[in-house]
Amino acid sequence: MAKKVYTDYFFDEPAYNTHDGGYIPLVTPKVEPQPLVIPPLLKPDRQTDTDDYYTVTAQESETQFLPGKKTKTWGYNAGFLGQTIVFRNGKQTHIDLENKLPELTTFHWHGLNVPGPITDGGCHAPVYPGETNHIDFKVHQPAATTWLHAHPCPSTATQVWKGLATMVIIKDDVEDQLPLPRNYGVDDIPLVLQDREFHDDNQFDYRADYDPDGVQGHTALVNGTVNPYFDVTTQRLRLRILDGSNRREWRLHLNDDLEFAQVASDGGILPAPVYMTKVMMTCAERDEIVVDFGQYQPGDEVTLMTDDTPLCRFRIKSFVPDDTKLPEHLVDIPDETPTPDLPVRTITMDGMDDEVALDGKKFDMSRIDARQKVGDVAIWEIRNTNSTENGMVHPFHVHGTQFRVLARNDGPVYPNEHGLKDTVGVNPGETVRIKVKFELTGVYMYHCHIIEHEDGGMMAQIESYDPQHPQTYHLMDMDTLRNAFAKEQGIKPEDVWMPGM
Repeated sequence: MAKKVYTDYFFDEPAYNTHDGGYIPLVTPKVEPQPLVIPPLLKPDRQTDTDDYYTVTAQESETQFLPGKKTKTWGYNAGFLGQTIVFRNGKQTHIDLENKLPELTTFHWHGLNVPGPITDGGCHAPVYPGETNHIDFKVHQPAATTWLHAHPCPSTATQVWKGLATMVIIKDDVEDQLPLPRNYGVDDIPLVLQDREFHDDNQFDYRADYDPDGVQGHTALVNGTVNPYFDVTTQRLRLRILDGSNRREWRLHLNDDLEFAQVASDGGILPAPVYMTKVMMTCAERDEIVVDFGQYQPGDEVTLMTDDTPLCRFRIKSFVPDDTKLPEHLVDIPDETPTPDLPVRTITMDGMDDEVALDGKKFDMSRIDARQKVGDVAIWEIRNTNSTENGMVHPFHVHGTQFRVLARNDGPVYPNEHGLKDTVGVNPGETVRIKVKFELTGVYMYHCHIIEHEDGGMMAQIESYDPQHPQTYHLMDMDTLRNAFAKEQGIKPEDVWMPGM
């Protein structure tokens, strides 16, 4: 049977961010092409057959993005973004979280199924300047591309804009056996897609760029590289793509409409490859695609585009022919039956600009909005109440779990949504039904992942509880957070700038 090749972006065109009043178009800077930066792998402090030990350091630095002065940036064990962290399913993992920044931060493991709220690293797990916190957890999920980013509400967007985000790769025995490229930096390539605005002397100025509907910039960055190229030395490339932007959607295609295969989404490998020429990613989503360059000759060039803007040029070099084909079936994903008699949880994503809310309420970090018993399989319905005429796509994210997408407006899901997800874009006026199970206890946030929206209050919290072992959580409150920022900045608490709150 002939394979189906999809040639559209799936999402509703009237909701594209290009229609936003505050849309910032990308402009390719007039700088010489740069080799794509491949973040190095973070070396463990120590490893055994059962345990891995790491130190992850949030630090200040300077980064050469453009000719002239370097840009003041933050990163994890790096000047900007970070070193890629690799975990192995089944291993006990021990991490020292070191803060060398001038203000408090948190370390959120986006996509990892770890206990909440402290290990998960949301707003309740601050690491203060000059201090080191320690976490331990067992990696217990399939191979996937996840990520680490700062999450100190309501300064998440500011800190991610400065650079606090990096890719985290989980490996397992099942993925090891699949015919996928996996030589990191050679044929298995991370692509962290972001945009930034550069001001005087090439500096970031988040406050000047602030937009409550999401901060954007004119310059695209790929792994922190401006105008990058990558030399292709193998016939097939696996691209691990992360939308690490505060706001921007990416509508990706190759300049000659070369077909590619999506093989994984947020939570890991898909049941089957999905062949396409275009894919749209909303904030925080991850897509893994395999591109076959077998039809090209040395000297050819293929460009990854978003809309009409080039992002990364793939320069074809000599390579050994590779006739490896993807199987029709990749992995089995358990399809668990919903727990009987559980009511459907309904969630509304409301508003735009400063008026964003979840279920009509602004986020309160000391309030638990919902509870779900650990191990229960529940149906959630997420509705975007924005107008279909002038609303926007809201990417909905849940901490501490990977869910299944069941339906869009009672119809089929997008073809590349049959795997595990932790973030799903919801069109204006649309209801997306998902199936959610928490395997660990804790307090977890769920929110829009346009980062300025979550900072602005489009966020809530759910407790995953075990009735046999009830727990009490000491949750961060806004006054404590504001006072800490004031002390670090040497100003009065009432003068602390907390955009959106």
